[in-house]
Amino acid sequence: MASFPGRILAWYDRHGRKDLPWQQNPTPYRVWVSEIMLQQTQVATVIPYYERFMQRFPDVRALADAAEDDVLHHWSGLGYYARARNLQKAARIIRDEYAGEFPAEFEAVASLPGIGRSTAGAILSLALNQRHAILDGNVKRVLSRHAGIEGWPGTSSVEKALWSCAEERTPSRRVANYNQAMMDLGATLCTRTRPACAICPVAGDCVARIENRQHELPGRKPRKETPLRRTEMLLLELNGAVLLEKRPPAGIWGGLWSFPECDDHREWLREQGIEALEVTALPEVTHVFSHFRLDIRPLRVVLRKPPALSNDRETVWYHAGREEALGFAAPVKSILEQHFSDPMNGERDGTHG
Repeated sequence: MASFPGRILAWYDRHGRKDLPWQQNPTPYRVWVSEIMLQQTQVATVIPYYERFMQRFPDVRALADAAEDDVLHHWSGLGYYARARNLQKAARIIRDEYAGEFPAEFEAVASLPGIGRSTAGAILSLALNQRHAILDGNVKRVLSRHAGIEGWPGTSSVEKALWSCAEERTPSRRVANYNQAMMDLGATLCTRTRPACAICPVAGDCVARIENRQHELPGRKPRKETPLRRTEMLLLELNGAVLLEKRPPAGIWGGLWSFPECDDHREWLREQGIEALEVTALPEVTHVFSHFRLDIRPLRVVLRKPPALSNDRETVWYHAGREEALGFAAPVKSILEQHFSDPMNGERDGTHG
């Protein structure tokens, strides 16, 4: 039987993905952006975002020099917005400390914001063919099953065992192809449910297949009840425009534009000294984060005059159809589009794309 990497590479030559956008001219910058976007996000979702992002920010300097709002605008809808903020922080470090050239040393890459051991290894192996092991979610699943490594990969002891396995199996040659193949294998054959063992190139000595334990490995994360939070979002409307405020840089949707939030709109309006001509409830929205679920109750609040808000957040009046480079979280964008396309709201004639 051929070696493990030998079988993986032979499978990649016949079946591996070779036409993804970041595989064309795979510079460290292009691979880096793709690796950050692919964290927690499917390839099919990432591709159009990646292409737009690279068109707007074709190199490190373009990303470093851009306004944060512009970066978040091009990230809107991908979620996990700390990824975008860290991407720009790292770009500015590369601009200022490395003369705009992406570093080629592992320790330097791994020290950048938002880049850990696996992402650094992926960037340097895929772009420069350096020998580094990787351990993303797909690779963890392949190795857990094939080597029969017990337990949830989120625990330090299991992760240590997986890293040892990954390092042992990473070949000295064709590292870029091997690492891409491992990610492809986990994404297309060794999937979480219904793994295609019949056509897997390493099924012959896979512990999970031999012991019929594919659905036990890797071990599952201990289940916790998802907390529920509720909030009201206020669409303060005046003369056909809606007030948006920029969220603090830390926390959920950090740095993005959203609506004022409160627990009780009546109390909030009273505290702000705002007189509303009309308050109308819009359809509720539920947004699921990795660690809690948020139920959003949007309220359209028609104002008599501009409010004098007692907070220090940056605000802007947003008009329908205006192509402003603002970053919105997915539910905020959805509420805006619904609001401005609702014929009950008067002269609405456009939506924000």
